[in-house]
Amino acid sequence: MLKFYNALTKKKEIFKPLKKGVVTMYNCGLTVYDYAHIGNLRAFTFADILRRHLEYKGFKVKQVMNFTDVGHMFEDVDIGEDKMEAAAKKEKKDPWSIAKFYIKAFLEDSKTMNFEEPTVRPKATDHIQEMIELTQKLIKKDYAYVVNGSVYFDVAKFKDYGKLSGNTLEKLKLGAGGRVEFNPDKRNQFDFALWINDPKHIMNWKSPWCEKGYPGWHIECSVMAMKYLGETIDIHTGGVDNLFPHHENEIAQSEAATGKKFVNYWLHNEHLLVEGGKMGKSLGNFYTLRDLIAKGYDPKAVRYLLMSTHYRQQLNFTFEGLEAAKNALDRLINFVRRLMDADGSGCGEKIRALMNDVQRRFEEAMDDDLNISAALAALFDFVREANKLLDDNVLSKKEAEEIYEVMMRFDKVLGVIGEIKRKERLPKEAEELILKREEARKAKDWEAADKIREQLRSMGIIIEDTPQGVKWKTANH
Repeated sequence: MLKFYNALTKKKEIFKPLKKGVVTMYNCGLTVYDYAHIGNLRAFTFADILRRHLEYKGFKVKQVMNFTDVGHMFEDVDIGEDKMEAAAKKEKKDPWSIAKFYIKAFLEDSKTMNFEEPTVRPKATDHIQEMIELTQKLIKKDYAYVVNGSVYFDVAKFKDYGKLSGNTLEKLKLGAGGRVEFNPDKRNQFDFALWINDPKHIMNWKSPWCEKGYPGWHIECSVMAMKYLGETIDIHTGGVDNLFPHHENEIAQSEAATGKKFVNYWLHNEHLLVEGGKMGKSLGNFYTLRDLIAKGYDPKAVRYLLMSTHYRQQLNFTFEGLEAAKNALDRLINFVRRLMDADGSGCGEKIRALMNDVQRRFEEAMDDDLNISAALAALFDFVREANKLLDDNVLSKKEAEEIYEVMMRFDKVLGVIGEIKRKERLPKEAEELILKREEARKAKDWEAADKIREQLRSMGIIIEDTPQGVKWKTANH
């Protein structure tokens, strides 16, 4: 029975989609003023695992993940500098070029991270007319007001304000909710902008309220979610930092406009830390996927690390953790590769019981609010037991093929193993060189050992000394 922790009700709930067999899901996407950092990638990895598990369960998933290319202010306030505008000034380019460049970069990263492609990837700037229309609807229903060409949502008019975050208007007045810039145009300082009159902003559009303005950040997601998924959707995800004000404001404006519940299940992933602290460029610990690949790390290991901690727990990114993720992934890949050489007499009920057990444990764990730690524990218990059967050469070819199918089924959710080819045989010359190198190492002739390593490298073979002995792979592995 599939259960998720719903941030709206603050408890785990059995998941029931609006339409049988179909799930509508909106994921808050990237603000495209810079490369996605590993904190962003954690949120997108979580969304991808969620989507994959829903599909594993037999649901058809309609997934929308947006690109924010206007209107997202620093500190998530209404007054200040738009992130797109700031990037354009910094790079001395127009914001459209900035958006195009970083969208392309993110799509490349998304492919590298093995994320499933969403059903739709809408851009905010392609939906300006819909944002104007939704804002007009809110003004007509008296939930919004116009001052000096800008439009603000009146939070006092929406009686359920704060139901997601707990930041009710009463609590906000007592100082909850973080930073608020004073704006004399607002009836209440916690009202939020739907449309901003700003002739100086380098991205602007004509509206019924001003000649040159642009939308507030929150209205964008409501418009894109409802346009592609309907006025009520099943699941909305995002980082816990989006819970307030962004998601709270999405609920207010959407439900005020439609009179319907906006989202049934709100799922939020926790923060990512780096070496136990906050990540920041000024701290020298800000990493993108490209940074990690440049350091020699496999993007599959990055994906493994980002998914391996439960999404509602803080994830502490360390390079030791990334090495551990690589080793765990190598165990899975080497196991799958070993299956291809199995040719024992067969072990019947024993392997059948192991397969049934791992499938039950994996599914029960993932059904319990995506309990990935328990799912991976079940998987590695299974790999350990099956490796013993391979060591004893009792696993038959047919049994190995069945195990392979089970592993690939799990990988439909995990997305880290991929297609595994039968490992190539080493050329005889390379085998002899590895033996010679072992002899040189035993004799502590490190110079000769290093020369042989380089000779093997020139042949396209990379060797690695491990506690279990010498391992090798081809350079294009």
